[in-house]
Amino acid sequence: MSPFRELPCLLRCFQAVAVLLVGVDAANPHTDDFYYGVLPENFTWGVSTSAYQIEGAWNEGGKSEHIWDRFCHEGGHVDMNHTGDVACDSYHKWHDDVTILKEMGVKHYRFSIAWSRLIPDPTTGVVNPAAVAYYLSLLTALREERIQPMVTLFHWDLPQQYADAAFSRFGGLVKYWITFNEPWVITWQGYGRGDYAPGIKQPATLPYLYGHNIIKCHAEAYHLYDTKYRSLFNGMISITLNTDFFSPKDPDNPAHVEAAERAQEFMLGWFANPIYKDGDYPQVMKDYVRRNSPRGSSRLPEFTEQEKHFIQVTQGYIGDMEVKLSRDPSWRKSASYYLFYVPWGMRGILNWIRTHYNNPPTIVTENGVTDNNGTLQDSHRIDYLRSYIDEMIKATLIDKCNVVGYTVWSIMDNFEWARGYTEKFGIYYVDFDDPQRPRVAKDSAHFYKQVIADRGFPDPGLVG
Repeated sequence: MSPFRELPCLLRCFQAVAVLLVGVDAANPHTDDFYYGVLPENFTWGVSTSAYQIEGAWNEGGKSEHIWDRFCHEGGHVDMNHTGDVACDSYHKWHDDVTILKEMGVKHYRFSIAWSRLIPDPTTGVVNPAAVAYYLSLLTALREERIQPMVTLFHWDLPQQYADAAFSRFGGLVKYWITFNEPWVITWQGYGRGDYAPGIKQPATLPYLYGHNIIKCHAEAYHLYDTKYRSLFNGMISITLNTDFFSPKDPDNPAHVEAAERAQEFMLGWFANPIYKDGDYPQVMKDYVRRNSPRGSSRLPEFTEQEKHFIQVTQGYIGDMEVKLSRDPSWRKSASYYLFYVPWGMRGILNWIRTHYNNPPTIVTENGVTDNNGTLQDSHRIDYLRSYIDEMIKATLIDKCNVVGYTVWSIMDNFEWARGYTEKFGIYYVDFDDPQRPRVAKDSAHFYKQVIADRGFPDPGLVG
């Protein structure tokens, strides 16, 4: 049974927050003992992927080129000039993906639709029947296995006006929609730092403009679904946000506390405040950007009063929690420069959400760790998942954070953006040198399967 059916009054403020947990300092390690706890039967456990990272078939089935195709084909942007041209070949091997999802016993599967596959020519808006057939086959197979699809419309491959086509053709099989994936990442890394597609480097202005438009586009997609499709399909729609978790170096120093809070508002509040509070950016963000802009202006655009109201009522669920903290050199590292083992940050960010957004139902929609070799004996990943899941359980059962779901990133090794195939997140190994792209379970897959079956970590003293 879906955990959301018991929360009818909360459907419009459901929040599955995307969180990239990054702390300021390790001054507060929060080294609590391991907590044995079992989550409710309606808690939803899942895994996640995205279209460009797994589908491949970049020029098959009527698909057109999108910004990551172009970015990778230009060369020089991705480690070893890897591309997503074939990736995990899930366009042809989606049935294998459903098989391993069934083996895992997951309750939901988060993936994205490629706009360039569904509407290859955005100037005409013509829907590609081959894409409809592909996604319908996947969605139908998932529903037959009682796996709830959680579908992202935008996962960094830049959609055009295709939300209507997706809602109308797949709405009967999809209850949980995500409009945009991690807008903070693509605004800064795509238009500020320029190390992600489309590779533009204008950090002073474009991230604010791009982020402003994302918020308004999210609102448009939300209202489209709300007015045209909600009564037909009874689904939910919202946005996936990512944020760092900032912890003050000295919690007794007011300046440190203020700095951590300001940083949190600049990350999560940038996109969450307009949607989940008052339709506008955090005041601290508006004040700071104005002070650091040319006299008499602000680099941060303003919403009209009409836009504020239009945006504020678009409270649905937020996706994607990529959990990490940084940065103290003593912390255990992963293969990713930005990803450290700091599990107490999971509990910290969930409590920040609880206190700042009135404790909305929350799903962790991404959580995982990298290595470079894709070993099947991935004890490091088991350690990581065990500790982070346990902190989530503490936040849920002890702190009463309203967490209703958890998702591992990723079900299998895939194309990891600028890192290509050099960094592995999967709990299933994929041999990218084998044309058949076989999926092989790692030890972490067996571990997570048991966690799902047990609904957490039963107290061994109470078992038997």
